[in-house]
Amino acid sequence: QVQLVESGGGSVQAGGSLRLFCAASGSIFSINYMAWYRQAPGKLRELVASVVSGGSISYKDAVKGRFTISRDNAKNTVYLQRNRLTPEEKAVYYCNCNAQPSYDRAANNYWGQGTQVTVSS
Repeated sequence: QVQLVESGGGSVQAGGSLRLFCAASGSIFSINYMAWYRQAPGKLRELVASVVSGGSISYKDAVKGRFTISRDNAKNTVYLQRNRLTPEEKAVYYCNCNAQPSYDRAANNYWGQGTQVTVSS
């Protein structure tokens, strides 16, 4: 079974830097894309950014230029980074990927458990 584990969340001071890490593990044939979503209190879960296996990156318009997503295909990891963090970034951040397990190579979406990010002043 493919598993996603996020780390890097917590309380971050306003103006500080946020760097989230997600690692996919298990018997994986291929990861087609990896992405970061977030869900703020009282809000719907929204896509922040995604990167496909070929390297193409997509950002939500509202966050373009504020977040950076990167991927290490060899390690099956994806990162999300932002400098100069603001209270608007308070949310639970979820790692997501579309992967093909080795046992059947059937593509499925997988979610991490989420990591909470709070911004303190």
